[in-house]
Amino acid sequence: MSARSTGSRAARDALRKKMRDLGIPTSSIAQEMRARFGFRIREAWRHAHGWSQQEVADRLADHFARRPGQPVWVDASMVGKWEKWPVTSDRRPRVAVLLALADIYDCPVTDLLDLEDRRALPPDDIEVLTRLEPVEPSGAELLRLAADESLTWSRWAETSNVGEVSIAQLLAAVRSLSSEYLKPGASPMLLFSRARILRDQVFALLEGHQRPHETRDLYRISGYTCALLAWISSDLGCLPEAEAQGLTAWLCAELSGDATLRAWVLSVRSKTAFWDGRLKDAVTHAQRGAACAPAGSATVLLACQEADAWSALGATAEATAALGRAADARQALRPRDEIGGLFACDQARQHNYVAAVQLRLERPVQALHAADQALAQMRSQPVRAYGTLAQTHISKAAAHLAQGQADGAHEALLPVLALAPEHRLATVTQRVTELGAGLGPRSGQDAVGLRAAIDAWRSDTISRRLALSPGRGLD
Repeated sequence: MSARSTGSRAARDALRKKMRDLGIPTSSIAQEMRARFGFRIREAWRHAHGWSQQEVADRLADHFARRPGQPVWVDASMVGKWEKWPVTSDRRPRVAVLLALADIYDCPVTDLLDLEDRRALPPDDIEVLTRLEPVEPSGAELLRLAADESLTWSRWAETSNVGEVSIAQLLAAVRSLSSEYLKPGASPMLLFSRARILRDQVFALLEGHQRPHETRDLYRISGYTCALLAWISSDLGCLPEAEAQGLTAWLCAELSGDATLRAWVLSVRSKTAFWDGRLKDAVTHAQRGAACAPAGSATVLLACQEADAWSALGATAEATAALGRAADARQALRPRDEIGGLFACDQARQHNYVAAVQLRLERPVQALHAADQALAQMRSQPVRAYGTLAQTHISKAAAHLAQGQADGAHEALLPVLALAPEHRLATVTQRVTELGAGLGPRSGQDAVGLRAAIDAWRSDTISRRLALSPGRGLD
């Protein structure tokens, strides 16, 4: 028999404890043991109590010792043979043994018999056991029993492994991580590890029991946490891992029934698809996210992402229309974002996207204007998102370069070149690389100096460090 069918002792103990903690009766535990691990019915009852064959043998010996005239020799091996009969053992348990087992397991004797037993038992034994089968209650006793059963179930249903305070704390943890990730002093890998720990805590709670609305809240929290893990994974250049996290985040969003979470998850998946070169998928995800009619600024970001992907495809009309929808969504914006931080799109972030789109549409003047708007807005913010800031400076540098101003490009890029290696995200690195490629065969000291600075900068990035480290990969 395989390990799958018998189950390890640890697995049986964990199942029994979990079900007992939920107030589930021993009879149901025995049925679950049988269904999950493939035990015969008497063996399942023993495991439901958590006893070894020797412990059952000792209890049977005590039982028969208290009843003179019923001598039965029993040991652990005999218990095992009785459990396996009639399938893989020929040692049939006598009626007295079955009654004794029912006594120590505290169950009706007929609960210890399955179809194979009934087929193999002698007719006389069946008749005796049938007479001993408990009579179904009726009348007032039936009503009382039904009421007791309902009360027992209601006590289980109202128990929960979380409460309002726990939910609030977990949401606060998601908000904190989402905001901290944008700060200049943040360590992407450290925040990834913290988000992973939070995800595991929420997943563990979901394996327990809670009220339906609390379950939905936990799925919502796990959805945002997996979306954060997906975003960081793509920033670190781990796109397959980002896609896997995004798929899990989507499942959580669906189970939570939260339209706004669905939209943010599709935003994350659009980002992953964009940097993976799957531009049509990026457009589709962004459009689906907008169709969720989310609250807050998700609609603004999704329209910006759609424009970004259209511009990379060379679809000028579609990209321009998407930028228009982003502007309209900004004007109609009312409710503030529940999570904030990474899961919010302020005006600086929006203008950063506008600058990148205008560049691809070969409108350097408009791109430079949008970049300057974004930078002006970020200067007034107490905390500037370093990733958005870097992307904006790259757009400004590219706009200068497109107008033949290599000196202006070098000056605009200086804040990016000063980034610490752990903040040189894959998304930033790719755009810096594209900028360097745009220099082409340009001559002049400014162009040569800028090319040399970019080459030196690209030699030490967080994606490169991660790729060269042992055990590369993100969970």
